[in-house]
Amino acid sequence: MQFHHHGYVSQNPRVQAPAGIGLDRPEQLPEHMDVLIVGTGPAGMIAAAQLAQFPQVHTRIIEKRDGRLEVGQADGIQARSVETFQAFGFADEISNEAYHITEMAFWKPDPEAPENITRTARPDDDPEGISEFPHLIVNQARVLDYFGESMANSPSRMAPDYGWEFLGLTVHEEGEHPVEVTLRRAAGAEAGAERTVWAKYVLGADGARSGVRTSIGRSLTGDRANHAWGVMDVLAVTDFPDIRRKCAIQSHSGGSILLIPREGGHLFRMYVDLGEVQPGHGEQVRQTTIETIIEKANTIMAPFTVDVKHVAWHSVYEVGHRVTDKFDDVPEELTGERDPRVFIAGDACHTHSAKAGQGMNVSMQDGFNLGWKLGQVLQGRSPGALLRTYSGERQVIAQNLIDFDKEWSTLMAQKPEEMEDPSTLEDFYVKTIEFPAGFMTQYSPSIITGADTHQDLASGFTVGKRFKSELVCRVSDGNPLHLGHLATADGRWRLYAFADAPTAGEDSALKDWAHWLHADPRSPVRRFTPAGEDEDALFDIKVIYQQRHPALEVTDAPRAFLPVVGPFGLTARDRVFGTHPERDIFDERGISRAGCVVVVRPDQYVAHVLPLTDPSALADFFAPIFLEPTS
Repeated sequence: MQFHHHGYVSQNPRVQAPAGIGLDRPEQLPEHMDVLIVGTGPAGMIAAAQLAQFPQVHTRIIEKRDGRLEVGQADGIQARSVETFQAFGFADEISNEAYHITEMAFWKPDPEAPENITRTARPDDDPEGISEFPHLIVNQARVLDYFGESMANSPSRMAPDYGWEFLGLTVHEEGEHPVEVTLRRAAGAEAGAERTVWAKYVLGADGARSGVRTSIGRSLTGDRANHAWGVMDVLAVTDFPDIRRKCAIQSHSGGSILLIPREGGHLFRMYVDLGEVQPGHGEQVRQTTIETIIEKANTIMAPFTVDVKHVAWHSVYEVGHRVTDKFDDVPEELTGERDPRVFIAGDACHTHSAKAGQGMNVSMQDGFNLGWKLGQVLQGRSPGALLRTYSGERQVIAQNLIDFDKEWSTLMAQKPEEMEDPSTLEDFYVKTIEFPAGFMTQYSPSIITGADTHQDLASGFTVGKRFKSELVCRVSDGNPLHLGHLATADGRWRLYAFADAPTAGEDSALKDWAHWLHADPRSPVRRFTPAGEDEDALFDIKVIYQQRHPALEVTDAPRAFLPVVGPFGLTARDRVFGTHPERDIFDERGISRAGCVVVVRPDQYVAHVLPLTDPSALADFFAPIFLEPTS
């Protein structure tokens, strides 16, 4: 974390100095705003937290409830989400209070006594080490709290506007704030009163019954699996040995259970198989009592018993897999011609079962994907066409998730004796672990994601996939650090320059590239950074040398990696790195010893891999993404 460069900071450095709208943020919901976010769920809150880092953008987020969420339905936090939390500054804190999943147990009918279950396998949760971050279980309400804290500590000083219900919207063809939104006071002395507000853009993160989705003529389409599950968070006394371990439990005739231990050491969640739902009987099944769910759970768990002492929360649902055809308000016939004004995210545009643990995780990536794009466009850094990429990128990911979830939920509901191979379920779990961990997302070539023409220069940084971090050593102080962990959710692009063989100060392709980046008028840094802003305002530029840090001097690095920042013109010396003594990033990530440049988007996805010898390719890539500064 970099601070003090604007003067001595004695308080919590995570509390950023107010700026822009944060200097005089209207306490009451105003009539006009840049962005209106409807819904304080995971998608809405991460989008708000990202936009809070753009203090010149006036963003408001409304919620029908009169206060924070107290009990959330989602609880699984995949490693990709923890990576994202790192960018927002709270990965360590939330990891400390969460339950960590390190392995999963599979229980099936005992061949010698089929009426009883027995443990058949206990594989590691991440056997391939696909992430340095853990797989967590923590209540959704706490995730939202952390994003709320990030918003409050931001330069924008953002906070949710509670007690407002969305009624409808109209998008007008003209006007600075073309989206007309009708709201109703849902709580307080003015409950029932309606009012109109105007926004430049609206994000509907208002759940599966989304009013925003309905207002733009979108609908969820798909199917139901005609299979019901009861879910309960409980405190219980039990003789089941794996009650503090994630389990997939399949009985001979009583159905299945997915067991998820919760944070705190005692609470656990059970998804209990209630069986097939006959057509027209859905409402009847949804009336299943908690007593029936507990009884069913004990039948499946035999010979073990679960004596429930307290129920924190429970529900009954049918598995459904539905998605909208687009995630914005642009008609199909105008795709690629008109910029969107209204967007939907999370459950508003994709629903699926809870058993893959993906609802909250994928929803957050929706909001992260859109937040920085809105920020760049509204600050005048990028053209409105940038917003066209949101629907195209995220709709494909949602459909992939639904396809995966159909297979996983079908296997969970299947009786063991119906499977050709008794190890089918655990084999599928291990084989597909990268998908539920959140690392199979790969964006196709677009205005913000290049082709894989030079992928061989950095085979471990797949273009379109998330930037997989690795250890390096900072030259200025010798500290071993994870390179990816230094990227914060500040809306900046990352340029990682991997040096060719010569050390710092010697003639090399890296030195020539760095001189071009710093001095040439065609350089995106020179071309797009507004006058008067810090040299690293738009781009966070780092260099990684092939040598160990004792062989390097930070002051020998090219000027491009030593930016001048703050009102005192201080030199940032934290952008120069050598290799780690035990994990050489060049070997670990398949980086060519001839060097290369890895371009990473603000949402942590690799946008391009380019050679050091062709700086014009970098200029060409950013030309349609950024606008020339107006001053």
